[in-house]
Amino acid sequence: MASAETVGRSFPKPEFTGAEAGLLEFPGSKSRSYNYFKPQKLRATMYEDVTMDVQPDPDRHLTQGWIYGFADGPGGYPKEWTELKSDDWHKFLDPNGEWEQTIYRNNANTVRQIQRNLENAKNANAYAAWAPGWVRFIEQHIGAWMHAEHGLGMHVFLSEQRSAPTNMINNAIAVNCVHKLRFAQDLALYNLDLSESHIEFDGTVHRKVWQSDPVWQPVRENVEQLTAIGDWAESLFAANIVFEQLVGVLFRSHLVMQISARNGDYVTPTLVGAGEHDYNRDLGYSRALFKMLTSDPTNADHNKATLQGWLDRWVPVSVRAAQELQPIWSQPAEKVVSFADSWTAARSSFSTLLGELGLSEPKELQK
Repeated sequence: MASAETVGRSFPKPEFTGAEAGLLEFPGSKSRSYNYFKPQKLRATMYEDVTMDVQPDPDRHLTQGWIYGFADGPGGYPKEWTELKSDDWHKFLDPNGEWEQTIYRNNANTVRQIQRNLENAKNANAYAAWAPGWVRFIEQHIGAWMHAEHGLGMHVFLSEQRSAPTNMINNAIAVNCVHKLRFAQDLALYNLDLSESHIEFDGTVHRKVWQSDPVWQPVRENVEQLTAIGDWAESLFAANIVFEQLVGVLFRSHLVMQISARNGDYVTPTLVGAGEHDYNRDLGYSRALFKMLTSDPTNADHNKATLQGWLDRWVPVSVRAAQELQPIWSQPAEKVVSFADSWTAARSSFSTLLGELGLSEPKELQK
């Protein structure tokens, strides 16, 4: 029973407005056209809808600062994790438009294509037509390259993909990581497939080649040095712009893709071509990112000077790795291309890329 003091006491009734959280319907609640960002085109793409601003940022929407941080002080995604600077890191959007669905779809299509090709090769007994010299080339050098791809995926791109200041950049790097790990797995399964075929194929020799063959040690050293870079942007630049252009493309595109068919092998180009296609997509986002930084309204000069310093540091390492691979160009019975021609093609492509970024060729490429 209420006391005499509370009898007749009135309390105000809450009245909720359209601005209150929890309202079931409000103007625009059923619309999909409202965004916290400005799309590149008239309507936002699915990639933009599921990627933009997924990672909160005090520069955009968190007025109270980072909602989480590290014990030693930095919060969230510190911009100091790279020497490069940008007026707005959020300007970068992946030109490939990669998001969850595209990752699964593209990789599933690639795996299906490779599996069908391997199955057809088995049914046709295609490996039996290979010359012994070509079998040795595949078991040694394609097997050795598997370690380079795995090293880049597991210890370079995987470590980078958390460090960039926006989730748009991190997502693109994460897809790059997936590409490398899947390609390394493709090569490992190919090695196993050949080991179980009816040809004399040593499926274990690739480890010895990678660990001790003199022609592969500079490549191994290059990859291992890339894993030790602390600056995420330097790591990305040294891997995708320098190493891949001067060593990766040189080996995959200007050697393996050129000579396989002439040695009676139509299977290996399918695998290596898939890896090369992946790299072309990864080069696309890398080019877009570094172009954005070298044309930054405020920091372009600083960024160009920093990238030029990274070129001076990493080009000699990759040039040495490429040059030491030269002996393997003469091993296949059918030699379609010389090392000099392959190196000229790779160097020309690299020089064009540097020109697009507004950077100068290091002296090692001007010889």
